[in-house]
Amino acid sequence: MTGEAPRGALLPIEPVLPALVAALEGGAAVLQAPPGAGKTTRVPLALLEAGVPGRILMLEPRRVAARAAAERLAEALGERPGGRVGYRMRGEAVAGARIEVVTEGILTRMLQSAPDLPGIGCVIFDEFHERSLQADLGLALTLEARGALRPDLKVLVMSATLDAGPVATLIGDAPVVTAEGRAYPVEIIWLDRPWSAGAARLEDAVASVVLTALGESEGGVLVFLPGQGEIGRVAARLGGRLPAGVVLQTLHGGLPFAAQRAVLAPLAEGRRLVLSTAIAETSLTIPDVRVVVDAGRARRARYDPGSGMTRLVTERVSRAEAVQRQGRAGRVAPGRCYRLWTKGEEGALPLHPPPEIASADLAPLALELAVWGADAPDGLAFLTPPPAPAFAEARALLTSLDAIGPDGRITGHGKALAALPVHPRLGHMLLVATAHGSGALAADLAALVEGRDPLRGEGRRPPVDLALRLAALRGTRAADPAAVAAIRTEAKRLRALAPKGTGTGGLSPGAVLSLAFPDRIGQRRPGSASRYLLGNGKGAVLPAEDELGTAPFIVAADLDGDLREATVRLALPVTEGDLRELHAAELRHETVCEWSRREKAVIARERLRLGALTLEDRQWREAPPEAVALALGAGLRELGLGALPWTPALRRLAGRVEWLRRHGAPDLPDFSDDGLLAELDDWLVPWLAGFARAADLGRVDLAGALDARLGHDGRQRLDRLAPASVRAPTGTTLPVDYSDDAPRVSVRLQELFGMTEHPTVGPERIPLVIELLSPAQRPVQTTADLPGFWRTSYADVRRDLRGRYPRHPWPEDPAAAEATRRVKPRGT
Repeated sequence: MTGEAPRGALLPIEPVLPALVAALEGGAAVLQAPPGAGKTTRVPLALLEAGVPGRILMLEPRRVAARAAAERLAEALGERPGGRVGYRMRGEAVAGARIEVVTEGILTRMLQSAPDLPGIGCVIFDEFHERSLQADLGLALTLEARGALRPDLKVLVMSATLDAGPVATLIGDAPVVTAEGRAYPVEIIWLDRPWSAGAARLEDAVASVVLTALGESEGGVLVFLPGQGEIGRVAARLGGRLPAGVVLQTLHGGLPFAAQRAVLAPLAEGRRLVLSTAIAETSLTIPDVRVVVDAGRARRARYDPGSGMTRLVTERVSRAEAVQRQGRAGRVAPGRCYRLWTKGEEGALPLHPPPEIASADLAPLALELAVWGADAPDGLAFLTPPPAPAFAEARALLTSLDAIGPDGRITGHGKALAALPVHPRLGHMLLVATAHGSGALAADLAALVEGRDPLRGEGRRPPVDLALRLAALRGTRAADPAAVAAIRTEAKRLRALAPKGTGTGGLSPGAVLSLAFPDRIGQRRPGSASRYLLGNGKGAVLPAEDELGTAPFIVAADLDGDLREATVRLALPVTEGDLRELHAAELRHETVCEWSRREKAVIARERLRLGALTLEDRQWREAPPEAVALALGAGLRELGLGALPWTPALRRLAGRVEWLRRHGAPDLPDFSDDGLLAELDDWLVPWLAGFARAADLGRVDLAGALDARLGHDGRQRLDRLAPASVRAPTGTTLPVDYSDDAPRVSVRLQELFGMTEHPTVGPERIPLVIELLSPAQRPVQTTADLPGFWRTSYADVRRDLRGRYPRHPWPEDPAAAEATRRVKPRGT
């Protein structure tokens, strides 16, 4: 069922096998061979024939590929799996005496239980170009174990499209062996124009090209689509339009193995049309396929450590993936590859797909490293180092699950989590729920969360409530029987793996699920829409009209990953009582005094919080006055200083201080609006005691607060250097205006008679600008040199005004005259 050419044909890998065996004598090698060369089915046998000591362990990225490879290897030896060839994956194992094909996570388990890999002579990493997280981790741990414990262990990395140089360097400057050519040539056919220009949807374009390919070519047709949904929609569009004798089949990871095996078996009659996900890209040969239709899309998981959510994104394929897909058409005969993009678009494709380690949830990786004894990935040989923020977030999650202790080391609970073949979240749920007497329920939920949704069908969105899926498992609700059977099998296996619990009380389904997703406990927001605040502070929304949308609290097991407001796809209701009981250790009492913009007042509240959620919220009657004052100060920053009771005198005070700071006294306190706001807590908050509302700010003793800010020494300097007023010779107090850089006073001219020295202010003795007024208080002249004015301009002013104001004195020598505020007696 696997194999890269018809039986009996010479595979392209054959000429380089002696060189590969020789290269491995040095301990490590990289084999670079294109799709269809025969890596998977010939290399393990060649090593076996060469007498490589110990068992040969070969890693495959997918379960179906591992089974099929083992079957093909056994067939080549004239055996069935269970003799010299076996396979192992989660939930299934067939022993093999010399060659064992395993899925990638199995190697990690083997290394954790026995780092020296006893009995293993060679580890082969097949299809390493896929760069799965488990393959990267397995290689890093294998290399460390080889360096410390097993220098005789041979390591072979095989790839069709990966740049071999960096891998060879990583595994110790290993030799690179390259096989050239495919089994058969493949003709590539591009679109004349991008499909998006003429088709409403990708599925329409694919269906059209498939019908063209069936009409123009012979043999089976393999169609690559990004996901199961697209497979269903393309199948619907092809319904009733396929030529006679064409057998439509589908292939994806959600199918039972029997259905996958049927796709890999030869047809008794007719022509095969297979709609597949990327599962068929590597390690599999589907009999009779001579045509590939590549939709040019791949679905990838993108994890956001900030929200703790993973979302699936559909992206353009890389050139390496396109080459892999193209190679499926040349394994049994010359073939064709129809690409749903133009030749001109090909240059814009990325060279390689992103490694999973760069965008995945790293909690499983961090847990494995903690078990290994590494609290960071720095010392291990990763081809792509895990991103530091995502790894830190993963460690934080493990700490919250009690998998890592305060000292950063793995705990006993963490070791138990690592032994379970599920995500650490689900493992934690399984162990804790088992201790509460709800292990069976937790196993059902874990299998449901990781399995294919038994209620999902083409053309409809199933309800969000996971309780409906539990009902399907118990046979009380109709559902996809294959999906239900697979989930039951997995749940049974998890129940067997979990330790026996001692609790008898039992937990509700929502309470159990909250153990896995405490950060996704959701509290319904006020309003009619089914919108929730999650425990991690993010927002979530249920689909419109979903019945679960009225629940006060939910636990979201699956969201679409939207970073603004994620849509909940799977959830359970949970009661507040369950949350208080099960998460008592995470509850925290919080008191808060804060400014309410809406109420324009300070609100003081006592709250009981679970993450970002508020379970209790009541008035804090004993709030400390200083806390209330600080919150009122925050409100004043929002309202602005204009909310305080400023008088003209206080504004003049601030102006005097600022003028003096600019003219020789910069060490005085900042009395500008910006400075006062910046240091509000220091100078004003102590004067806000007893106040809590915006309306109260008008009663604040602002004069006292500003005087205290200035201080005794500051007042003394201010009064001496920038006095609020000066005295005229008549005794009249003249307020000084400091709003301009040149301070000024206004006074009637007659009140300055006899003054022979001009008044100055500031350390620099800056002359005041004097605005001289007529007897009618109208400006007649300004001067910064009063003695000079007496000598020069006064005569002109006297001549102009004495006729208009005859009862006022106009002496010829004002410097020697007596200042006065009075008019002359009548008759003088």
